[in-house]
Amino acid sequence: MKTGRLFTALPLSTLLLWSTPALPGEGNDFANADMDNGEEINEVCAGCHGEYGEGGKQGEYPRLAGQPALFIAKQLELFRDRHRPNIAMIEYVDDRQMPPEDIRDISVFLEKIELLPKLPPLKEGPEFDAYERMLLTKRFLNIAHVDGDHQRGRKLYNRECKSCHGKDGIGKKSQGVPMLSGQYTSYLHRQVEKYLKKLRIHDPEAPDEPFLELFSAEDLHNIFAYLSTVDDK
Repeated sequence: MKTGRLFTALPLSTLLLWSTPALPGEGNDFANADMDNGEEINEVCAGCHGEYGEGGKQGEYPRLAGQPALFIAKQLELFRDRHRPNIAMIEYVDDRQMPPEDIRDISVFLEKIELLPKLPPLKEGPEFDAYERMLLTKRFLNIAHVDGDHQRGRKLYNRECKSCHGKDGIGKKSQGVPMLSGQYTSYLHRQVEKYLKKLRIHDPEAPDEPFLELFSAEDLHNIFAYLSTVDDK
């Protein structure tokens, strides 16, 4: 594992994981996911996270679309077992409301949703289909730019985060590493605050390690500012 200059042991990419993911396939037979059941479950999730898992209210509800199924499943398990506090989620994730098969199905369903960071050019004349355009706009999500030192943020990201979260923050599905680009900046900041306040734990085996405290608020902000520009490409 690469060691960044700001750390003695762990890169920032490790710290920004919402939790330590399970091993691929551990407890989840994703290959046998029932997509029809996942779509049905998503009708409930859509009340907060949107019809296409796009999130809402400027990051009060995070984007779920395109996140690794392994990551989503792990978070649902953490909510269910009360290891990740979230009062709003409690009623939806107990064993009766969401058994393991449902966790598998909704996780795979959300992973396969593709959002559009850009809308295609408008077609002119008889080829224009207003209904088709409306459907496309429902899947449109482009993160608003955040002011900051984007170049500094890019350098920090490439040095500290890229090895885990991948090029341009797209995550790694096979390892359950979540995407950071395309996620609401306000949500990313809020999760960092929870780490700093010990409301969330990255590594249960070393819960007291001072990870994010070693970064300045300015450095973190610049990383997120850079990530806010990635989906423009």
